[in-house]
Amino acid sequence: MKLSAKNELCSGCRTCELVCALANFGENNPKLATLRVIGHFPAPGHYAVRVCTQCGECARVCPVDAIHLEDGVYKVHEDECIACMACVAACPEGVMFTHTSRSAPFKCTACGECIRYCPTGTLFDATGEIVTGR
Repeated sequence: MKLSAKNELCSGCRTCELVCALANFGENNPKLATLRVIGHFPAPGHYAVRVCTQCGECARVCPVDAIHLEDGVYKVHEDECIACMACVAACPEGVMFTHTSRSAPFKCTACGECIRYCPTGTLFDATGEIVTGR
């Protein structure tokens, strides 16, 4: 799956952030989401969703090869990570995240839960795979 967004459809509800945090970490904490909804102001109602494009830049800069490509998705292996944060600085989309509750940076795992629950259809799989459940 390759996550993508039609930003013109985003209402800024941030349901995707909440669902992402719940799906990946079991916590009701949008700060643990692996995507971000960015509001552009002063014109209220214009939002952009930043998502991982699976470009692999994070894996290229990791000095200990702790980020592996698995089934088309780059995944951080926490047990191998030294938390140098090179991947966070290198991410061109700004969607490699850290949190005080985590020992290593984290990113999108392409689980698709955000697509399933986005009420406006903003998020979709750019590979054409159909994700259902909404």
